Amino acid sequence: MRYIAAYLLLQIGGNASPSAGDITALLKTVGIDSDESRLEKLVAELKDKTINDLIAEGSGKLASVPSGGGGGGSAAAAGGAAPAAAAVEEKKEEKEEEKEESDDDMGFGLFD
Repeated sequence: MRYIAAYLLLQIGGNASPSAGDITALLKTVGIDSDESRLEKLVAELKDKTINDLIAEGSGKLASVPSGGGGGGSAAAAGGAAPAAAAVEEKKEEKEEEKEESDDDMGFGLFD
């Protein structure tokens, strides 16, 4: 992940085609050592690709990932909403009770 982030930072900074040496130099500025073999593989895979190309490619891959919105999950979520709503109502009631208790001083404060 750090190699991809460094690659994209260099592209944003104006280097259209960052090399492995560029990425290594950037990572060394923050004290991170790099694995040259992994870095060379990354640079070879990202060669001649822009940020927009990478984002479009990644978005296409994310669209195919299941997000767990199946039939059984929605029923469980609906069943869990009622207790949450009851808890919110209980909190509101507690706050109202606290306000009533604070009126015990009959409008006079200790330091008025």
